Amino acid sequence: MNNQDASALPGLSHLSMLFILSALMAFTSLSTDVYLSAMPAMSDDLQGNVELTITGFLAGFAIAQLVWGPVSDRIGRKKPLYIGMLLFIAGSAGCALSQSITEIVCWRVFQAIGACTAPMLARAIVRDTFDRTEAAHTLTTLMMIMAIAPIGGPILGGIIVHHASWHWIFWLLTATGVVMFLALFRLPETHPPEKRITAPLSHAFGHYATLLKNKTFMQFTLCLTCFYVSAYAFITGSPHIYIRFFDVSPDVYGWLFAINMVGIVGIGFLNRKLVKIWSLEKLLMIAVSVAAVAMITLGIGAAFFNPSLYFVMITVFVFFSMNGIIAACATTAALDLVPQLAGSGSALIGSLQYGSGIVSSLLLAYAGSETPVPMAIIMAVFTCASAAFLFTGTLRAGEQKPDA
Repeated sequence: MNNQDASALPGLSHLSMLFILSALMAFTSLSTDVYLSAMPAMSDDLQGNVELTITGFLAGFAIAQLVWGPVSDRIGRKKPLYIGMLLFIAGSAGCALSQSITEIVCWRVFQAIGACTAPMLARAIVRDTFDRTEAAHTLTTLMMIMAIAPIGGPILGGIIVHHASWHWIFWLLTATGVVMFLALFRLPETHPPEKRITAPLSHAFGHYATLLKNKTFMQFTLCLTCFYVSAYAFITGSPHIYIRFFDVSPDVYGWLFAINMVGIVGIGFLNRKLVKIWSLEKLLMIAVSVAAVAMITLGIGAAFFNPSLYFVMITVFVFFSMNGIIAACATTAALDLVPQLAGSGSALIGSLQYGSGIVSSLLLAYAGSETPVPMAIIMAVFTCASAAFLFTGTLRAGEQKPDA
């Protein structure tokens, strides 16, 4: 494929580009994970269901991407990034000033409308720049670098809430948005005018119908979506389960949450080698199978036994480690099928991927998160659904080989 080499992009080294793209990819994790340790304190302070702050963020995140995707295919990648980052800054400041659950949920939606441009367009930029195998390799590298956010986020949030108000967590996000806005000036435009869609924007939204009819594209996308329903079940439910059910302190919770990201980095490092040897489809089948076995084990243990903290930690660690393969390979394989619609394709993937967390947070808000059972059952069911989407249909291992 005739994608441009990142090393040839004007005014930006390969390392600098990786750093900026990984920071953009980390925005979702940073916006959610950094205040996980503070959720019990926020619930007490705001006198409401604080899980709705995640629901609101993911709702805004999912819906807004469907608009930004076609817009970026038409006007390029950088302008939506600039606008999105300004919206993120305003939304973060609004969250910091909130005094009620209603206020903070509304500002979280506003924050998400801007934040969603970051990972969505980072994926599109990778697709603009690299061929199939190198894109999977690069996305894996980005995930390894961006793991700093979910590793450091809960730890930092735990430290802040231990020494100050949870409001300061959102002031930190505001400052982070300002820094990223300035960094965007270093990023080149990877979607030049000659490659942009010139049809009216109203026609561009019709591309989603084309994508939805592409069975193999949707197979990869729904596999990833269901996996993230499971992931967000843990992200949403684990603060209450670890801190209140297992009596773990908020600052220690941050470290226990970060252990899972170490697994993503480790498997991601291995995946960078494997994508050059095995097909993306084969790697996905192995990773999803391992994740499903781990979550079935967690579901059975939680439902029929009295699971220890270590049992939950080990099974969840195995599950999250597989994300080092699943997210990069599923995204790359899906976008490789629709290179001319990379922006819209990335938007649809991101919308379903992160919008899946709405399902998790609503299910947990209904079922409760006082014990590990609801979380474990949700994770087991949706991880098995992820495997079912991958193993049924037209996809076959080895259907696509690594690029020579």
